Amino acid sequence: MVTRRVFLKSGGLALFGAGLMGGIPAFLAEAAARGKIAGPYQKRKIMVCIFQRGAMDGLMAVTPFTDRYLAEARPGLFMSPAKNASGKPLIDLDGKFGLHPAMTAFEPLFREKRLAIVHGIGSPNNTRSHFDAQDYMESGTPFNKNTSSGWLNRVAGLMGHDAVSPFRSVSLTASLPRSLYGDNPSVAISNLRDFSIQMRGIPKAVNFAAEGFEDLYDQTTSDLIGQTGKESFDAVKILQKADLQGYKPAGGAKYPGSSLGNSLKQTAQLIKMDVGLEIAFAESNGWDTHLNQGRDTGIFARNVEDLSNSIAAFWTDIEAYHDDVVVMTMTEFGRTVKQNGTAGTDHGRASCNFILGNDVNGGIVHGKVAPLAVENLEDGRDMPVTTDFRAVFSEVAERHLHISDSEALFPEWKGDKTGVMRR
Repeated sequence: MVTRRVFLKSGGLALFGAGLMGGIPAFLAEAAARGKIAGPYQKRKIMVCIFQRGAMDGLMAVTPFTDRYLAEARPGLFMSPAKNASGKPLIDLDGKFGLHPAMTAFEPLFREKRLAIVHGIGSPNNTRSHFDAQDYMESGTPFNKNTSSGWLNRVAGLMGHDAVSPFRSVSLTASLPRSLYGDNPSVAISNLRDFSIQMRGIPKAVNFAAEGFEDLYDQTTSDLIGQTGKESFDAVKILQKADLQGYKPAGGAKYPGSSLGNSLKQTAQLIKMDVGLEIAFAESNGWDTHLNQGRDTGIFARNVEDLSNSIAAFWTDIEAYHDDVVVMTMTEFGRTVKQNGTAGTDHGRASCNFILGNDVNGGIVHGKVAPLAVENLEDGRDMPVTTDFRAVFSEVAERHLHISDSEALFPEWKGDKTGVMRR
């Protein structure tokens, strides 16, 4: 039997879709069936974060195409905006940087000055371990492995108001990500629709020797169980009410059928349900391109096409909420400047990320990328980190979510902002 403890983790409840962990416990379904449906919540600012796991090659996503050293280092991967070049040309953004041709969905957002790019972004910790680098980035403390909370969970705690909604912090993943670990309640739901269907199909039986799920949490003196359990109880009631199956994206938005596309589609549903969402998290996988990376076609091209198409569809779908939403991507590190012997790239240092929103200082490639001559590279092989990821993350949180305490958000960091957000 699945117990309460399975669902309580770092202050958050992970609700899994059909087929995971043997289903939703009967006591949870029974409690939801007896409860009252919660009403709409007040609209607040929303930040949507997408983690590109595996380390995206920022030099291929946004190429400094005038750099002859990069062209020499990547004879089989380098692309140019020239129309007579072999294959599809890069999308020339500013005469210096070119967007990968598979990311055409991003071009109009960049031209409209809603999409900004930060190049040379990364962690000051030079680890090339996926696990460690992701952990450091999600905890927001790149030199401390003992941090118990994630930076997004700390964002929730610094917003200056009570968590009145069970959907305040939501991860559209199978389990709670490191970014959302902490004392502030968070919910992980792998699939809203499957979860709702499964909830309706569970027999009404109570597995705990108590009057009911809600009474159980009313009676407890534990803050973790009392607060997190009540948040989760309300979340179940809201999902049961929603017409998830009949959802139709607005504005003709067409989401890719990928995991990321489905996650962002469900994020849009939660936003439109006005359930008090403030922080949303999603993942994009498959960025570890050690071999056969491809150029304008192949693994990398498919990944960036899915990323840009998914985000663009989401942005179209939530047009009425553009003033309230910012989307930001992140990846643990970049790839080597020089291609390897298997037509791929290995673990590197700096990459780039994308920030989308109406209050973003868009239409600009921010950051510093020096000529990629060997003498300018870290360890003679990698584009160096010139922008600490915390400078960007803290600025987005400050300008969009009005969080002013950067020291509490990133305890070990004191630095300058990047100008990626409008003042």
